[in-house]
Amino acid sequence: MAFGKRMVLRAADLELGRGLRVGLVGENGAGKSTLLKVLVGLLQPTAGSVERRGRIGYCPQEPLIVDGLTVDENFQFFAATYGLSDELWQAQAAFLLESLHFASDRHKPVSLLSGGTAQKLNLALSLLHDPDILVLDEPYSGFDWATYQRFWELAQTLCAAGKSILIVSHLIYDHSELDRVLSLRDGQLFEAELAR
Repeated sequence: MAFGKRMVLRAADLELGRGLRVGLVGENGAGKSTLLKVLVGLLQPTAGSVERRGRIGYCPQEPLIVDGLTVDENFQFFAATYGLSDELWQAQAAFLLESLHFASDRHKPVSLLSGGTAQKLNLALSLLHDPDILVLDEPYSGFDWATYQRFWELAQTLCAAGKSILIVSHLIYDHSELDRVLSLRDGQLFEAELAR
């Protein structure tokens, strides 16, 4: 993958197994976010190919939420884009609101949410359609410690149900929660050692 004359990704081979939590690390500007956008189909690679199987949930680093709507209205809006029935999205939204502990904010306009709560909504929206694969770009930015721990409990539950998670992480203590860590250097992926 090239931007102008700069090669960002080359021979970045990745296969995600079912039920695995895989971390992606690398220096700023290494191409982590670019790789994620290629994987979810937001960017087309200039060479190579991507094979996707199952539903993909994507949580970008910058929240993709609609400020003029409430939390519930955001769920409803995204449910319509996913083609979910009212019964399905309402049940999944209730589960996510409870799991991430922000049910009391469901009727608040997004513009009144704290940064951490907006990030909870960003994450929850990526999970609304019950994806098989989750691609997360620093999803817990702004979380307090309790919410950070709940995030990993939720990740463990999802993986136990056969979901796969690829997560960009800069935190060394995340490694105890991961099955594998990949390092992106010079446009290539390398298996990194888990810090336990």
